Amino acid sequence: MHFAQPLALRSGAQLRDYTLVYETYGALNAARSNAVLVCHALNASHHVAGTYEGQDKSEGWWDNLVGPGKPLDTNRFFVIGVNNPGSCFGSTGPMQTNPDTGLPYGADFPVVTVEDWVDAQARLLDALGIAQLAAALGGSLGGMQALSWSLRYPERLRHCIAVATAPNLSAQNIAFNEVARRAIVTDPEFFEGHFYAHDTLPRRGLRVARMIGHITYLSDDAMEAKFGREMRSTGLAYSTQAIEFEIESYLRHQGDKFSEYFDANTYLLITRALDYFDPAREFGGDLTAAFAAAKASFLLVSFTTDWRFAPQRSREIVKALVDHKRDVSYAEIDAPHGHDAFLLDDPRYHSVLRAYFDNIAKEVS
Repeated sequence: MHFAQPLALRSGAQLRDYTLVYETYGALNAARSNAVLVCHALNASHHVAGTYEGQDKSEGWWDNLVGPGKPLDTNRFFVIGVNNPGSCFGSTGPMQTNPDTGLPYGADFPVVTVEDWVDAQARLLDALGIAQLAAALGGSLGGMQALSWSLRYPERLRHCIAVATAPNLSAQNIAFNEVARRAIVTDPEFFEGHFYAHDTLPRRGLRVARMIGHITYLSDDAMEAKFGREMRSTGLAYSTQAIEFEIESYLRHQGDKFSEYFDANTYLLITRALDYFDPAREFGGDLTAAFAAAKASFLLVSFTTDWRFAPQRSREIVKALVDHKRDVSYAEIDAPHGHDAFLLDDPRYHSVLRAYFDNIAKEVS
């Protein structure tokens, strides 16, 4: 969907002409009361569920959760997935043409925030004729967007479901993001973000950035169980360059794959949006004060081995909501998978979401 009206950004800049790519699943009911917005995390997109005809490998990134008969049942809900501005999967971003120059935006694409994305999503819902969402759902960075919906558009959201997320990033998390960004911008093929004009890609930087990310998405237990100290061969190569351990092979494979499909400028933008998210900042760091505007009911889910978005970060949000006597449910799932658990088939986790959506369905039936 194309938008000619400029989108004002938190930075003071604006997108004066932009396009959002989105997908929908299920049917909007007559009352237009069964819409659920699914907000994507760092490297995901609008393609939430299902497969594209003729493309067996194009399964949506949350296909185990969204679909007919699944916890978010598309037989009952109208599900919307939106690709955010700044992304590299079709919506206006660094790879698209800057109308002011006729060239790709590259590093000139304005810095975007979680709040900017939510404002863009709200405009899309306006165009679709959806005045109020039954729910906004997201994990990780997507959970931050769901939380932002409850604060920026409290009258337009009945339920906020935030999974494996936090009210802001810790200093350690910001540090991981900065190391990943430096890996990208110091790649000789980055060309200060205008590598498109040089017909190249900063693959080396993206590979390292992705390897860093994957380490933080997995728990130590999960890596130990999957790889341990398993070697690639029976003998040691006594090399500082060769792949010796299976965990090295896995990280290099993930980095290689990522560097071929993800845009470096998008990675910089999205990690910075993560850094900036902090609804309490405008309230002197008081998270309880920040959530005073919220009117939705909430479900927060965390995972015990998620050390990047640890359970205590979700509990901070729960406390802020309880302080205001908001309707909030909290589930802390004892899962071994680390941060990636929100994408996996944990039956306890899915049962929590199924039960919550069953209750929402009673409101819209």
